[in-house]
Amino acid sequence: MAYWLMKSEPSEVSIDDLAALPDQTVGWYGVRNYQARNFMRDQMRPGDGVLFYHSSCAEPGVAGLAEVVGAPYPDPTQFETEGKYFDEKATAEVPRWYQVDVKLVKKTRLLTLLEIRAHPDLQEMRILAKGNRLSITPVSPAEWRSIQKLLKS
Repeated sequence: MAYWLMKSEPSEVSIDDLAALPDQTVGWYGVRNYQARNFMRDQMRPGDGVLFYHSSCAEPGVAGLAEVVGAPYPDPTQFETEGKYFDEKATAEVPRWYQVDVKLVKKTRLLTLLEIRAHPDLQEMRILAKGNRLSITPVSPAEWRSIQKLLKS
């Protein structure tokens, strides 16, 4: 089992939006960074833990816990010619972009980026690395446990 931090802009899909969806499950669409895509396509597996992170908002942070519930598959938004995630170089035979389905485990209190930054056990988290803009980053088992403890406090 692996752990991931997955960023979503609340204006796109928030933790409350996820909670309101049928089966509380969403395809994690629209990722257009090769490294983040490779994490999804090559490493994510059903059962992996997810820190659902609100980004590009007034108060970014972990808003809930989720899990990967399906194998990676081609992101259909790459083929939507009028959509903002359309990729003219992608084909059904050779897709460029992938997604996984993510299911809500529970909404949590917002664990802010400032709280994460202040916690000594989390100083190596990739989200804190200077210049990191990836929407998906791995989380170590020790970081996962530290986040769990902070969410219970």
